Amino acid sequence: MPSYRNSDPVPPIMRGSPPQLVVPRADWDRPPWNRWAFQHVRELLPTVEVWRGEGPVQELPRATRDLDALAVPQVGGGQGSLAALLDATYTDGFIVLKQGAIVYERYFNGMGPRSLHLSQSVAKTVVGAVAGILVGQRLLDPEAPVIRYLPELAATGWRDAKLRHVLDMTSGTRFGEAYTDPYSDIGQVDVASGWKPVPAEADPAFRWPGHIWELILGLKEAIRPHGERFEYRSIETDVLAFCMERVTGRRLAQLVSEELWQKMGAEASACFTVDPAGYALADGGFNATLRDYARFGQLWIAGEVLPAEWIADSRRRNGASFPAEAEASLPGGAYRNMIWNADPKGDVLLARGVFGQLIYLDFRHEMVAVKLSSWPDFLDRPRDAATRAALAEIARTLA
Repeated sequence: MPSYRNSDPVPPIMRGSPPQLVVPRADWDRPPWNRWAFQHVRELLPTVEVWRGEGPVQELPRATRDLDALAVPQVGGGQGSLAALLDATYTDGFIVLKQGAIVYERYFNGMGPRSLHLSQSVAKTVVGAVAGILVGQRLLDPEAPVIRYLPELAATGWRDAKLRHVLDMTSGTRFGEAYTDPYSDIGQVDVASGWKPVPAEADPAFRWPGHIWELILGLKEAIRPHGERFEYRSIETDVLAFCMERVTGRRLAQLVSEELWQKMGAEASACFTVDPAGYALADGGFNATLRDYARFGQLWIAGEVLPAEWIADSRRRNGASFPAEAEASLPGGAYRNMIWNADPKGDVLLARGVFGQLIYLDFRHEMVAVKLSSWPDFLDRPRDAATRAALAEIARTLA
């Protein structure tokens, strides 16, 4: 079944009782099912709450402007309205903050202010931010060897790596990120995390990891010197999360709740998906509301909750090479502390996730934008490029 835009007739996905169509367990994150599933993860997978606490909500003042007709770059070229771009990029929720105030907020595809939406790899930046808080508390040291925190990894590809290499995804550990290959390392993460069943056609002799920690322990090989080259590998965030859990004695969901979500005045509790061992999936299992993602983004711009040195360090570039495949995805980009740098001066940082999840941080213009989507494809460079170009135009318009 093909996917559908917000302007298209909506197929009967999960409508009615019993529903006319049922999301297939192996393909819940693929089109068209992801258009429903990304807002209903708790109905599909086991999750753990990231409690917002009992404190006051950090109110977001409003300075609204109608940007629907703003001329912005479109997918495939040319100019058109922002409303047309949001439709063409399968948007579920979109919000823009200027100096901490809501300028523009739109919901589509059944999403509303209370809906939790899967963030995919935006979760990496959330986890990395909490790691930065722990660095500020001197519980973690980026220059320390990983095995100081997880001695079990002495028998893996991280045996000589520093935590810095994990934070920047520059360790030399072999890990394949081929999303469409069920036998790839990231394909095995789908099974180990509890996101997917073992593929029906799988070789019965193949040994699938039972949970994420077991998968990590099985990654024995280093293929290059640590620190030499950036390579996007989701499992690095999970290694970081286990280091965080080990030094604090707290599980990841509790850490994010107590160190970030409660302190920033979140409007709603968030959640993580959990694997069969109860581990919250750091590399992509985080779910939250649109406004709370925006509040998280505003912490970076305002310099609140997160240590100032962590924010400054995240805007710097490391000395690792940025390979051609990464350059094609983000020309002139870099990666540091689990966040993307889209600007040579460090003025624009990006938290990015497959299927079109994005938190856009523009320090020069004091603007935060969040786009939650359900693209038909894992990666889509034309949609990604048009979205980022449109956000740059919005920043110029609001300057």
